[in-house]
Amino acid sequence: MTEPMTVPINEPMTELAGKRILLGLTGGIAAYKAAELTRLFVRSGADVQVVMTSAACGFVTPATMQALSGKPVFTDMWDGRVPNNMGHIELSRDRDLIIVAPASADFIAKLANGLADDLLSTLCLARRGPLAVAPAMNVEMWNHPATQRNVAQLRADAIAVLGPAAGDQACGETGMGRMLEAEELFRHAVICLAPKLLAGKRVLVTAGPTYEPIDTVRGITNQSSGKMGYAVAQAAAEAGAGVTLVSGKTSLPTPAGVERIDVVTARDMRDAVMARAKRADLFIAVAAVADYHVVGAKTHKIKRSPGKLNIELAPNPDILGEVAALRKAPFCVGFAAETENLEEYAQAKRRKKGIPLLAANLAQEAFGQDDNALTLFDDAGRHVLPRAPKIVLARQLVAHMARMLPKSR
Repeated sequence: MTEPMTVPINEPMTELAGKRILLGLTGGIAAYKAAELTRLFVRSGADVQVVMTSAACGFVTPATMQALSGKPVFTDMWDGRVPNNMGHIELSRDRDLIIVAPASADFIAKLANGLADDLLSTLCLARRGPLAVAPAMNVEMWNHPATQRNVAQLRADAIAVLGPAAGDQACGETGMGRMLEAEELFRHAVICLAPKLLAGKRVLVTAGPTYEPIDTVRGITNQSSGKMGYAVAQAAAEAGAGVTLVSGKTSLPTPAGVERIDVVTARDMRDAVMARAKRADLFIAVAAVADYHVVGAKTHKIKRSPGKLNIELAPNPDILGEVAALRKAPFCVGFAAETENLEEYAQAKRRKKGIPLLAANLAQEAFGQDDNALTLFDDAGRHVLPRAPKIVLARQLVAHMARMLPKSR
């Protein structure tokens, strides 16, 4: 028997530990969200330098942002605290990421046209590292052709445009233009700063339970929460992949940067996967797919009766097996949730499916939990990932997959 390999957890205690972020604020009521974003960055171990325009100071004070960031806030291009009075150079040179949140229509126009008439716009123009903006404005301003042209130019210039979202606005109107919430922007920042181990890859992930109807109100399902699959989708997106998530019913939010396809039954999931599998570089089957469906499910509620109710079950399609059998199959990763004999059953499943990698855990220790342990099985043997939050395990799994991929893929 192969001796287990314990894979060390290389994750920092926090996701952005040691990262240096410059957070820019422009004028807009959404500036209050920047305060929460600063708190999230700092709590995650990042060094945050805040730069504000004069308009931003009308919504949130520099004192507030200094208290949250723990660093002096800069607003003036000629601030004497900056060496050589060159804030537009000095403030950006050591930063891993510049993110402007909120980014007003006026500021987006400046960036699109290379204008630099204040500290924030000047340092964005003089930067060397990546830049992201989170638009925030009235719906009519967002929809205006000039704004849309400017946003298209930012994207063409490799500036990440985060949002906006649709919803109620401070002006009383409803529509596109709301700045993303602080947690969403934090997630996008993590993606921007993560090592791009899967850059350019197309990843297809399944997650969550499937539901097999008995009648219109009853069905057969399982206790999967979808948390592991969503963590894997998030980790793949952080690693630079284009990710499509085919999900059974869950209450989880879609990970940042991920396309989500909602399905109900195993056959729905199979159809969604097979429509996309040939275009995928990697297929990661995390979903807890029901093995059987009900034959002749009723289109009305079955009424209670004193006698027995017999239900006939038929096998569901083997989604992972079908994808792995494709002539030009993507790199396939399976998941196995067992209640006993973990290694024996996991190894048997990997051999039966003919896949290069399988991740396994004990269902009673994983379903519904925020953390668990994983054991990875491949041709080299088994690799133990000690108990940790699911997102930590997902990042380790992505790193393991990246090492296994053929260089030519």
